Amino acid sequence: MIIFPAIDIINGKPVRLFKGDFSTSEQVAENALETAKSFEEAGAEWVHMVDLDGSLQKKRVNHEVFIEVAKNTNLKVELGGGIRTIEDIEFYAENGLSRIILGSVALKNPQLVEDAVKNFGDLIAVGIDAKDGFAATEGWTEKSEIHFIDLAKKMEQIGVKTIIYTDISKDGTLAGPNIKQLSELNDAVSCDITASGGVATIEDIKALKEHKLYGAICGKSIYKKTLDLREAIEVCNG
Repeated sequence: MIIFPAIDIINGKPVRLFKGDFSTSEQVAENALETAKSFEEAGAEWVHMVDLDGSLQKKRVNHEVFIEVAKNTNLKVELGGGIRTIEDIEFYAENGLSRIILGSVALKNPQLVEDAVKNFGDLIAVGIDAKDGFAATEGWTEKSEIHFIDLAKKMEQIGVKTIIYTDISKDGTLAGPNIKQLSELNDAVSCDITASGGVATIEDIKALKEHKLYGAICGKSIYKKTLDLREAIEVCNG
């Protein structure tokens, strides 16, 4: 299992939110590049980054930050937030990012996902964020009538190989991941499933690994020091 330490960006600075609520934004580090370098030193191979401003404004906003990390570390950067067009994907692909996460557009414009997979293959991942089991969009401000597993199956049919699943009620809470939903999703589709939201301790990492998930995103747990990144990576590699 791969550990994806997370850096979410608002106004160029690393922040964390509680349950996706922008009013709870808390700056957790001074500089994204230095934070990414500390993750690399701990043994991480990937970093999960989110353009939170982009999510709300529906366009690229903090792109310089993500490109700086891609160019000045050996980390593979996966990025979500504000990516709405093929041109956005091309821009990030040309600037060294390793995975592009399509979120709201997967629900609102599945044709774009299909076109992206045809043109960029495994570079494309889909982020499915859910409230009470139903997909949410636009920085989690809108809830849909589509069940998360139905959306995942649709993405699988399109050719998407990687899905990042977030239970919004768990995100930023340190309350543990939603193992039940993650297991259901892992069983329902052949895609690689990355768990996002709620990871707090090394026991959560062990549980996710036991359920044969592809990856786990860890944000607040690293910043609040309830999880040691180096130990988490060692457990996953063991």
